[in-house]
Amino acid sequence: MLKDHYIFSNGRLKRKDNTIYFLDEKENKRSLPVHQIENLYVFGEVDFNSSLLNLLSQHEVHLHIFNYYGFYAGTFCPRNRKVSGFTVVQQSAHYLDKGKRLYIAKMFLESAVHHMLRNIRRHKEKAEVYIQQIQEEERKLEAANTVQELMGIEGRIRQHYYQSFNHILRQDFTFEKRTKQPPRDPLNALISFGNSLCYTTVLGEIYKTPLDPTISFLHEPSTRRFSLSLDLAEIFKPLIVDPVIIASINNRVITNKHFDDIDGMIFLNEEGKKKFIIEWENKLATSVQHRKLKRKVSYRHFIRLECYKLIKHFIGDEIYKPLKAWW
Repeated sequence: MLKDHYIFSNGRLKRKDNTIYFLDEKENKRSLPVHQIENLYVFGEVDFNSSLLNLLSQHEVHLHIFNYYGFYAGTFCPRNRKVSGFTVVQQSAHYLDKGKRLYIAKMFLESAVHHMLRNIRRHKEKAEVYIQQIQEEERKLEAANTVQELMGIEGRIRQHYYQSFNHILRQDFTFEKRTKQPPRDPLNALISFGNSLCYTTVLGEIYKTPLDPTISFLHEPSTRRFSLSLDLAEIFKPLIVDPVIIASINNRVITNKHFDDIDGMIFLNEEGKKKFIIEWENKLATSVQHRKLKRKVSYRHFIRLECYKLIKHFIGDEIYKPLKAWW
């Protein structure tokens, strides 16, 4: 199964009966195997109508929209067929209970820090000082009494973590500070693009479960965003996104020629996006032997398994313990 399909050109997405066609600006037609796709990513200026969305919904295909610069704009989600009122009630109860919410939020950050340190330790001789700084902040997580405290600690940890990239990366990619809207340098542009792919991938896996993607624990639930995907992405950004960034730069898959600069706003050009997405898809498809399941599990499937663990926690079957890569 293809799972993900990407469209970069400007054009139109059209439905004819039960088939989807993409027509580019030159009217070149390409059919899309809708029955084999789970996520459709659109990076160009693409027109479509409600008939197309209806077909995507029938086949449970998520449509993720990115603007010209590669910034995530939003997602069309099909009607969720895996609803469970009991699960959502229990998920909400864990949000409303301060202690229960704080526990889950801490677990997300414990996993995130574990994976950050895992990345740095592979370059220990160059980044020992950052390991110590992160561990010092990590010790404060247990004593934190509010989610706001946790977010402050997380922000300091991530600052130390990204500073270590200056010693890990082999090309002239440097990190000064995190800039998002817009990114001000190639490394920030890569981080933002990779994180957007992570959010949408996590969202797609959440929708295969009865979890409500709007009820979150570390990030505050609010209107117009699927905040649970932000929570779970904390686990998988350092596990999947950052290793892809580091490998892409150090292996010269991505170089400075893959970025454009418009009035100080730096973003991946089309060639850069395509190259990064190939590396991203290869990483998601990579599998490792699972210690409990006794079978190989892909990085993508680890996201779904994390959703299942949360469900078990909410309904009282098993205390949630986050993924901490052992391989």
